[in-house]
Amino acid sequence: MNKGRERNKIVIYFLLVSIFLVLMIVYSALKGSIPIGISQLVSGLIHGGDEQVEVIKDLRFPRIIVAIFTGAVLSVSGVLFQAVMRNPLAEAGILGISSGASFFTFFGILFLPGWYISETLFSFIGGTIACIIIYWLSWKSGLKPLRVILTGIAISAMFTGLRDALINICSFLNISVGATNASNLTMKTWEDVQIIVACGVVLLAVAFFVSPWCNLLRLEDKKIANLGIRIHWVRIFVSAIAVLLASVGTSVAGVIMFAGLIIPHIARQLIGTNHYILIPFSALSGALLLLSADTFGRLLIAPLEIPASTLMAIIGGPFLIFLLRKGEKINGI
Repeated sequence: MNKGRERNKIVIYFLLVSIFLVLMIVYSALKGSIPIGISQLVSGLIHGGDEQVEVIKDLRFPRIIVAIFTGAVLSVSGVLFQAVMRNPLAEAGILGISSGASFFTFFGILFLPGWYISETLFSFIGGTIACIIIYWLSWKSGLKPLRVILTGIAISAMFTGLRDALINICSFLNISVGATNASNLTMKTWEDVQIIVACGVVLLAVAFFVSPWCNLLRLEDKKIANLGIRIHWVRIFVSAIAVLLASVGTSVAGVIMFAGLIIPHIARQLIGTNHYILIPFSALSGALLLLSADTFGRLLIAPLEIPASTLMAIIGGPFLIFLLRKGEKINGI
């Protein structure tokens, strides 16, 4: 009976999040500097010839899709990092993964344009380097949660400082940095959509398939070793997927913090800790959260916009303080 109730509760939460996500997609498509009715939008998409619909299709639709997939990949990245580190405060932004990815993307575009390497690859290289540094500096007979967080904050500050220094140097030398200096979702193109959808779908699928490993990581290392599983290789592989997810989101949308902290925590409270369910639910919820932040950010004080990254920081900062004050059980993941 209890299992049946639990299953029904999970189904209800999935349905609610899915419905709210669809409603937010429609609302975001209709509202903005060019307000439009749903009948006009549908008619324009089907029959064509409507200039307003064409503008919305080229400017608003890519932004919506990028927001959805960025929220999904960042949230699932947070789930994986928290599983690997057994730390509910682990998240790409806090750990410095996003800052490392952003710095190397900027560095690569600025100094190595002749290498013809994609921004996503530069981003992954930076995120991987940041992750390796964190493991190297934090590991001492295991990963202590406080040491990981403090190291991550230091790494994040370092890469953020390096990136800001490069931006200031470019400004002094009158070198245009363009969109590489942005952590927002404005002016996204269908090319950005292709990148984040293609990479996001593959990586989210891989993240789902490593769900059994994430569930195993809740056990003690000795118990996992007794099952004949090489725990270090599991951690490395799951960490690589988490870094890739965070790097893809960062390369397209810039540094957006706290999505990987807020969503996994709320998801565990609602549906439990089984990663088979937690990962897809976090992807849906992350998509809803970031799309909502971006939509309300461009509508609250229109025609001015508040970047989604700013709203996420305003929401996420107090949320992190709440978790610290609450005294979350670090090993309770």
